[in-house]
Amino acid sequence: MAGRLSARRVATAKGPGRFSDGDGLYLLVSAAGAKSWAFYFHWQGKRREMGLGKAGDAHLSLAEARERASEARKQVVAGNDPIAARHLRSRTEGLRKSFGAFADEYVAVHRSRFRNDKHAAQWQSTLGPKYCGTIRSMPIEEISTEAVLRVLRPIWQSIPETASRIRGRIENVIDAAKAQGLFQGDNPARWKGHLKSVLPVRQKLTRGHHAALPYDQMSTFMTELRSKAQSTAALALEFSILTATRTTETLGATWPEFDLNKNIWTIPRERMKAGYEHRIPLSPRVVEILKALESVRLTHNQHVFPGNVRGKGLSNRAMAAVLKRMGRNNITVHGFRSSFSDWVSEQTSFSHETREHALAHQISDKAESAYRRGDQFEKRRSLMSAWQTHCDENAFAKVVPMKR
Repeated sequence: MAGRLSARRVATAKGPGRFSDGDGLYLLVSAAGAKSWAFYFHWQGKRREMGLGKAGDAHLSLAEARERASEARKQVVAGNDPIAARHLRSRTEGLRKSFGAFADEYVAVHRSRFRNDKHAAQWQSTLGPKYCGTIRSMPIEEISTEAVLRVLRPIWQSIPETASRIRGRIENVIDAAKAQGLFQGDNPARWKGHLKSVLPVRQKLTRGHHAALPYDQMSTFMTELRSKAQSTAALALEFSILTATRTTETLGATWPEFDLNKNIWTIPRERMKAGYEHRIPLSPRVVEILKALESVRLTHNQHVFPGNVRGKGLSNRAMAAVLKRMGRNNITVHGFRSSFSDWVSEQTSFSHETREHALAHQISDKAESAYRRGDQFEKRRSLMSAWQTHCDENAFAKVVPMKR
């Protein structure tokens, strides 16, 4: 009987194990939790297994797996070996399919699964000529380990986070090519047991890529920030620090997202890295900043921190420029989230869970995520007030934003 599995059953299946959907289609789950689809059939008296691709939200859905199994089943009924047919298609079509063309198709097909348009654009950019120019014209089936290394080695140490993302995205594209019979053999972009033994270990990002200010220096820094810089960008930086938000979340803030009667900022899911709506309790100092900015609010711009371009917010470099003017080239804007995180862990009794909610971190454990229904909002209100108090050990100046 076909149709035994459901999307929920696929998502919650634990390994190791093999789960039948019927008519030869199986979900395979390894001991490590990796999931894939396989079609089993009899050919010339022998039982054979045909891999259909990885399973999961970012890979092949149950409906897509059923469709591929149905196509293979029709081949068997017609007297053809579906595996041999796929290999033939690989030889005839794969030679005409370049990595660049296939990568572009991959992004287009999966666009609806990306968090937002910006996320899709990031995939397009990292797989484009800027980073993958040396392999985009190569036939997809000819991509080798050395070809992948030509992409990664020049940026592996200089921009490690980007390099790591590019490696993972190349791996996903080649996995998709394998599922369609356009690539044979091991994935040359695989990390574990492969590239990990070739590329040098990268430095941790928390104190390198996003250099952070020690939390015990926050009060001194805040006094300096408030006394020397009262520009819109400086207020945006202070706002970002006190709300523990990311640069894009702060600079993309618009007035409709705020309820100043209840002192709540609600960031919609499409603007969040984790892909879900995030509520932030506003401390008194943050409300003061917002009310000062509201008093000079522009009628033609909904951004809380408007830039020079009509209808747009400040540029992504605006807050970093404030740090540069202050002579603080040794720290980054994003690093203040690390300062906040370290302060919560080492100087307060707030729980790890409360801290993670405050930072809007995505929960890696899906089982744990399913049971976390609340967002600990009231606990976080106390937490953000305590964070402001820590940053305000010295008296602060009245907010007087510069004329725009």
